[in-house]
Amino acid sequence: YSEGRYLGRPEADDNRGLAMGILGEGLLHSRPEEAVLVFEACLALFRRCWPHDDVAILLAQGNLASSLDRLGRPDEALVLTREVYAGFAAKLGVSHERTILCGSNLVASMLSLKLWDEAKSLGRDHLLPVARQSLGADHDETLKINY
Repeated sequence: YSEGRYLGRPEADDNRGLAMGILGEGLLHSRPEEAVLVFEACLALFRRCWPHDDVAILLAQGNLASSLDRLGRPDEALVLTREVYAGFAAKLGVSHERTILCGSNLVASMLSLKLWDEAKSLGRDHLLPVARQSLGADHDETLKINY
């Protein structure tokens, strides 16, 4: 290992970040403790090497939130999921498909923690009308929110 390189590859190599994400996804279902570590390292890498790539950072945070939830740490996952949703709403707008998907994930996190009123408000009052308008009433995500 030399400074900023691993196995001869520079730290800021796009393939390294991609490989870490794939590794984390592969570990998520069978070894969630290790997936958390990988996603934490991946998020740190993106923040260090690509600090202006907000979307990549938000995706890495979302992956970390999923792994925390899978590990049985829903309170921590909810905090991160809120940040991811707010970040996508600010960066891409509330009607972007990615933002709506993150909002749906946030509703699911709220429901798992029995935050019924907050989940209902976000899902029915905010996400559903936006999803119907921007994605269409027959889109999978709109149908999932409507359910």
